[in-house]
Amino acid sequence: MKTSELQTIKQRYNIVGNCDALNHALDVALQVAPTDLSVLIIGESGVGKEIIPRVIHDNSPRRREKYFAINCGSIPEGTIDSELFGHIKGSFTGAINDSPGYFGVANKGTLFLDEVGELPLATQARLLRVLETGEYIPVGATEVRKTDVRIVAATNVNIRQAISEGRFREDLYYRLNSIPIQMPPLRERGEDIVLLFRLFALQMAEKYKMDRVVLTEDAKQILMKYKWPGNVRQLKNITEQISILSADRRITPEILAKFIPQDHETTELATIHRDGGGDHSFENEREILYKILFELRGNVNDMRREMGAMKKQLEEVQGKAVAPIATDALPATQLSPIQPIQPVTPALEDAEAEEYFEPEHEPENLNLNDLSKTMLEKALERNHGNRKKAATELGISDRTLYRRLKQYGLDK
Repeated sequence: MKTSELQTIKQRYNIVGNCDALNHALDVALQVAPTDLSVLIIGESGVGKEIIPRVIHDNSPRRREKYFAINCGSIPEGTIDSELFGHIKGSFTGAINDSPGYFGVANKGTLFLDEVGELPLATQARLLRVLETGEYIPVGATEVRKTDVRIVAATNVNIRQAISEGRFREDLYYRLNSIPIQMPPLRERGEDIVLLFRLFALQMAEKYKMDRVVLTEDAKQILMKYKWPGNVRQLKNITEQISILSADRRITPEILAKFIPQDHETTELATIHRDGGGDHSFENEREILYKILFELRGNVNDMRREMGAMKKQLEEVQGKAVAPIATDALPATQLSPIQPIQPVTPALEDAEAEEYFEPEHEPENLNLNDLSKTMLEKALERNHGNRKKAATELGISDRTLYRRLKQYGLDK
């Protein structure tokens, strides 16, 4: 774009600044204006993103149609679908009339969706359908309606990070991002900061009939070195404060320091970096949690199987202990009520699953540990010392078998 054309656009929209990033953003906006492609404007809060969609609309074939700017973050989640896509009478409490919604009213025109990253996921799905087919269904309606709306969206959040965290649909991002436009933060615009200060000071002087404040050379350097987390909006507020509250109209570094926060840690945008650099993502943390959950589920399943086998074994042991006795062969003096045997409760660490194999000669000692050792020895003997096959035959894991072998001194 020629410099003269660019200056004309800046004068028309009262845009101040000559940095390359700002000029490039305006150039892209004018090139994409004659088309119907969706545009996504990316930039921090307060950088002036709202100027770009106005430039696009006014230089497009739709310039004679309606233009609506909507802040998606300011509309409650419960009513945003109704605001955007309309509703029919009686669809919810308070719907006393039909409403066409912004997509209905702005037909043939342009919709600027500011803070599009704040849209709920359900609304994002509706928006994607409108962008792809031009179709939408009002809240409470059953019939599909058509609309022809040019969408220009803006956001100050990291969309790629929002996608990785499940807060923004990836397919909607690519649909909106047909033409991306990056608005530079104020701290990267160099001498534009001084030009903007001069503009805001002049506006205040004309509005309130006062002398304009001016900066010394040292004060200009301080102004350009400041981080400006609030960008142009913050610069305008500080300029207005200085214009009203400063008795001296010549602003020195000492006067400027009274209005600019001196805590540099609080003036920078909060960023979180991973060890490898870049924006913070929770992908690594999520993978670690998944691994822990999978391992925990496996351990729980192993314990459930082992406890089930243990219960079966205890039942068999108790069955043998309380087997019926032929009382007709005993003298009457020896008859006495049979006392029930208390179930053996092993320690939790010994609650492993082993299948009970009845020995050829029933051992005199019914100690559970001795029975387990006997079963291990028999399983190893039948499988010729193959521990993996022995563990499979006993219905326990290799880890459990090795621990038992070590416990009984059979691991040698």
